[in-house]
Amino acid sequence: MTLDERKQKVLRAIIRDYISTAEPVGSRTIAKKYDLGVSPATIRNEMADLEELGYIEQPHTSAGRVPSDRGYRYFVDCLMKKQQLTTDDEKKILSGYRTKVKDVGTVLKQTNTIMSDITSYTSILTGPEFNKSSLRNVQLVPLDSSRALVVVVADNGLVQTKMIDLPKSINDTDLQKITMVMNAKLEGLSLEDIKMTLIKEIYSELSRHKHIFDAAMDLIQETLDLNNEEKVYLAGTLNILNQPEFRDISKVKTLLSLLEQEKVIKGIITDSGIDDDGTHVTIGGENKVEELHNCSTITATYQIDGKVIGSVGVIGPTRMDYEKAVSIVDFMTQHLSKMMSDIYKR
Repeated sequence: MTLDERKQKVLRAIIRDYISTAEPVGSRTIAKKYDLGVSPATIRNEMADLEELGYIEQPHTSAGRVPSDRGYRYFVDCLMKKQQLTTDDEKKILSGYRTKVKDVGTVLKQTNTIMSDITSYTSILTGPEFNKSSLRNVQLVPLDSSRALVVVVADNGLVQTKMIDLPKSINDTDLQKITMVMNAKLEGLSLEDIKMTLIKEIYSELSRHKHIFDAAMDLIQETLDLNNEEKVYLAGTLNILNQPEFRDISKVKTLLSLLEQEKVIKGIITDSGIDDDGTHVTIGGENKVEELHNCSTITATYQIDGKVIGSVGVIGPTRMDYEKAVSIVDFMTQHLSKMMSDIYKR
């Protein structure tokens, strides 16, 4: 249902005031704090209509009203204006990263910590989906006359290395040939695509250097292992204790217990659909997990060259500052995509 302009203004004022104060909002508060250009009596009438329509509700015997899940949904879909991050916010986010970070795991952990700190909510992030990766390339880099470094790069940006011993008979030209053959045969393949017939074919071409190929193949298998589940990172779990809605210790225990279940948390962040602007907001009872019916989640995906490789999100109370939180998640997602792309290209 589309609300008329006056009802929209009243609903927006109620939601913004409740987000700010965590206290039920009355008509006198709206009249004093927000210049809506109408009398307090008119505001009361509009609030009565909004309550009847299910956009606001009365908690217990309080004289004030609070937004319902339906009210928040209307706000997010129709009234919310995504904020432009201030220069200070952007500097705070960017300064949280160490300079020249080359390790994927460190980047993900730092991103999660920064997002929980700046939103004051619980932050969740899933690492790259290794189980869907394929081989980008493999390199044999000579270190000295007796050792070489095997470098395996997956298409999701994961880089793994392993040092191997070389026989005295092998030289740099041999290493170049081995590298060329492996890349020609294996580039772009996933682990399940690498069949035994293909391995035998490579053995035939590299008959004198089977042990080197075996060492490289072990690292390739480790990198592309189909049984490797994507890692879930969690930060700011105790931020939930700072929210007035969770002063009830039983609610806190239930929620904290839920956050310890990695499979459930992974489902929360990956099951959500993604809207056209790249983010998805799930409010209160819309959550599939009952323990999150007092919470809202904002999720987005990060990418490399247009390919989705992981998800980012925050969990907070339904009284979440949606405008700010959506802007932060969006900015963090874009920045993370850029950093992951830079690591991948290196």
